[in-house]
Amino acid sequence: MKPKLKDMEAWRQAELLMQPTLLRVLDNIRKQIEQSTWEGTYEEVETPIPGYQLCLHKQEQQVRVQVWELCYRVCFRDYIESHTPAETVEVEIDTDLLDENGEVDWTQLEEKTVKVIDDLFANLPNA
Repeated sequence: MKPKLKDMEAWRQAELLMQPTLLRVLDNIRKQIEQSTWEGTYEEVETPIPGYQLCLHKQEQQVRVQVWELCYRVCFRDYIESHTPAETVEVEIDTDLLDENGEVDWTQLEEKTVKVIDDLFANLPNA
């Protein structure tokens, strides 16, 4: 899925949020893996968007998740992953992640990131 932002203000907000979101996503994945029976590794991928894929393994089971997709779930309001990689979908920045000055609200960012990663691990198949 290729996210499409509606205007320059949304681009500015996305640029402000994406790097801290990536860092919080990776840190929260690490915390979950430490408490889980799942093992995790990362693979570099070129499509649909260059970046990394989280590969979770447990016994015979394997789950792959695009790291950018996790970031999108945090940064965008009501984000739903598309199963069509080439599809472009207009997205809306979750402005609850910004404070009254338009800067990152670290508390809100952490809370939403924890929820997204907790949901990911809660919905993994049982082995």
